[in-house]
Amino acid sequence: MIGQAQVTDPLMTALRGDRVGHAYLFSGPRGCGKTTSARILARCLNCAAGPTDTPCGTCDSCVELGRGGGGSLDVVEIDAASHNGVDDARDLRERAIFAPARDRFKIFILDEAHMVTPQGFNALLKLVEEPPDHVKFIFATTEPEKVIGTIRSRTHHYPFRLVPPAAMLEYVQSLCEAEGVAVEAGVLPLVVRAGGGSPRDTLSLLDQLIAGSEDEKVRYARAVSLLGYTHAELLDEVVDAFGDGDAAAAFGAVDRVVQTGQDPRRFVDDLLERLRDLIVIAATGPGASAVLRGVPADELERMSRQAAVFGSDRLSRTADLVIGTLDEMTGATSPRLQLELMVARVLAASPVGASSPAAPAPSSAAPAPTAAAPAPTPAQAAPAQTPAAPAPTAPAPVVERVPRDETPAPAPAAPAPVVEPAPRADTPAGAVPTPEPPPSVSTGPVTLHRVRDAWPEILGQLEQISRTSWLIASNARVLAFADDVLTLAFQSQSDVAKFKQLTAGAGPSEDLRRAIQAVLGVRVKYIARHDVDPGPPPPGPDAPPDDDPTTRGPPSPRRRPRERSAARRRPPSRNGRSRPSRQIRRRPTAAAPRWAPRPQPSGEAQPRAPSRRSRSSPSTTSPRRRRPVRSPRSLPRTTERYSPRARSPRQPSTTAMTTTCRMCRSICRFRR
Repeated sequence: MIGQAQVTDPLMTALRGDRVGHAYLFSGPRGCGKTTSARILARCLNCAAGPTDTPCGTCDSCVELGRGGGGSLDVVEIDAASHNGVDDARDLRERAIFAPARDRFKIFILDEAHMVTPQGFNALLKLVEEPPDHVKFIFATTEPEKVIGTIRSRTHHYPFRLVPPAAMLEYVQSLCEAEGVAVEAGVLPLVVRAGGGSPRDTLSLLDQLIAGSEDEKVRYARAVSLLGYTHAELLDEVVDAFGDGDAAAAFGAVDRVVQTGQDPRRFVDDLLERLRDLIVIAATGPGASAVLRGVPADELERMSRQAAVFGSDRLSRTADLVIGTLDEMTGATSPRLQLELMVARVLAASPVGASSPAAPAPSSAAPAPTAAAPAPTPAQAAPAQTPAAPAPTAPAPVVERVPRDETPAPAPAAPAPVVEPAPRADTPAGAVPTPEPPPSVSTGPVTLHRVRDAWPEILGQLEQISRTSWLIASNARVLAFADDVLTLAFQSQSDVAKFKQLTAGAGPSEDLRRAIQAVLGVRVKYIARHDVDPGPPPPGPDAPPDDDPTTRGPPSPRRRPRERSAARRRPPSRNGRSRPSRQIRRRPTAAAPRWAPRPQPSGEAQPRAPSRRSRSSPSTTSPRRRRPVRSPRSLPRTTERYSPRARSPRQPSTTAMTTTCRMCRSICRFRR
């Protein structure tokens, strides 16, 4: 066993102390030695001199379980992938009852144990929990999470891992020397890399190369073509083209990769591996040989020259571009296009292009001494920004605007040289550290009305500090301000929680405090609460009264009295009086016919409408009447007309009337 000290050391200690468990679980990637370790453990347990950590190799059990042995009757290997049901578990349970034929223990090795069904595991559960003294179980699996927990809890779990490249390279080198196989430089690192840390895969690839080699020597070119890796000469050509900025050579190498049938993704992966080696060489220098094992000396020297041409910074940027291309090529329909675009990006980040942004640095820093010369003190910077300062009477208002500046204004003759360089003092602000700017609003007592007036400016300042804090504070309203305590109301409780939340740097509350201090010049404290119904904000102490005609705005459109248009206004009555809105009046007719219905008193019950049969009865003598014709909407009164349809003499007539509609506030018609 190689590279599995985390498994072999505790097992050997348990064997030496005769503290062997009744069940073991070996898990790990494929080809790392799980089943082989199970056979070795069975050999150690059934050795004639055992249990021991070093089997003798001469007894019958050791010979049968050895490399050329035919197997032992007391060591049963079961492929759980094909024997995973309840019936197989019952058969195993029946076989476990019998004592071993010759050896000390009857050992059952279940390979691919994760393929056993839950029902099969449940059938084995009682046997694994309380096995006979002569029975041992060894479960080998690549997916231990698929083994039910009741089985895992009753076993000793030993996880296997992939073998490190250094240990694997040393092992294959010793194996080739023992077998007498000559291998060219650079072949074994490719074999170890292709094996991926699995001893079985690595040995299979090495056996394939040895079988296909000529003159008992494994050639590098054949190993590269068989394993599918990029030749080192092609990688050196691409790296040299990147270092020299030679686009023709770089694109020529890409074309050769495609024309030879190589996988573009594998080429990019190999190029990234080469850049990694160059980064290690650039970082470690002469000690790179201890990290890059198996690399020939001439190739290591060539990579050292390439790393010196690139430099650590450029190598890191190039590796980032290659990693991005490797991600983009996953599932891409045109890998050659992605590869050529990667070459173009790497060539664009050439040393000339990389150093060009650093050239303007001295020119941008040059105006710094010039800008600092005319403003040696903060007192001279304030009058320099106001051109009206040269007048002799100007110092008084300047002192009122900047109360923090206690020094007097300069003499009338001094502003001439000060005003000219003043605009230049603002341009190189990033080069010279300047104190925090004073508040942008006029100084004075901070009141609630002033905070509300400056709230949009505060939010604008907060948006420049933090966009996230601005989104949270935009939902807040200012309720009160007293003694530097600002009361804010939020629309939801979640906004309050987000406002009070503190992050690694500063939370929304601290960002808003900085914005208020930058605008109003005061550092506030908060009272944040949830207010569902905002209502009208209360007037501030310095707000103007409501009855002031100068501050009162136009009246609300809701308070204006409703005025009807002339077309919809109800016409007056004949005597000049206004007609009530809901009064129903009927125009008198000249002479009512004999068949007209008699009007019913207001208190009398309405007669019952005749049925359909009575309407169509031939005994009805009353003539039919016509439906009333609707008059235009502009007419204030209506006229009743009757159709000659047969009706009952007691049935009341249908009257069309006018009234005021509650919805549209106009004269409408309806039928009662």
